[in-house]
Amino acid sequence: MNFKEIDVHTLLPQQEPFVMIHQLISYDEERTVTSFTVTEDHLYYENGTLNAYALIENIAQTCAARMGYVNQYINNEDVSIGFIGAVRNLVIKRVPRLGETLTTTIRVVEEILKLTLVSAEIKVGDETIVTAEMKVAVQ
Repeated sequence: MNFKEIDVHTLLPQQEPFVMIHQLISYDEERTVTSFTVTEDHLYYENGTLNAYALIENIAQTCAARMGYVNQYINNEDVSIGFIGAVRNLVIKRVPRLGETLTTTIRVVEEILKLTLVSAEIKVGDETIVTAEMKVAVQ
C-alpha cells in the first residue's frame, strides 16, 4: 500500500484544528511511523515553537492512526475512539520549532484486549527530541 495516498483525517477521530499528524509513513504489526510539520497557524504553536502538550497528543494520534489503519484497511471497520490511559517516562529534550518536521515512531510493547502499551520516539531529522511510554485504551 502507498501510505502517501491515505488522508490521515480518515484514520483519526480527531479533526482540525486538533490534528497532530500530517502523514502515515509506515505501518506493520509492531511499528507505526507518522510525520508532522510545525506550522505557525497550528493551535499548539506559540512563540516560535510547538508546545509540550502537542508532543503528547502527537504520540497519541500516531497510536490512533495505527488503529485507524488496522480498522479501515485490515478489518474493514469504522475508526475507533481511544483514550490516553497513562504516560510514563516522558522525556522532552526540546520542543520543535517552526518548519521542523517531526517523525514519530511507536512500537507496540504489549497489547491485551483493547489496551495497548507503546514505546514512542519523536525525532527531528536524526535528533531524538522526545521519548515516552503510553498506554492507550480503545472504546
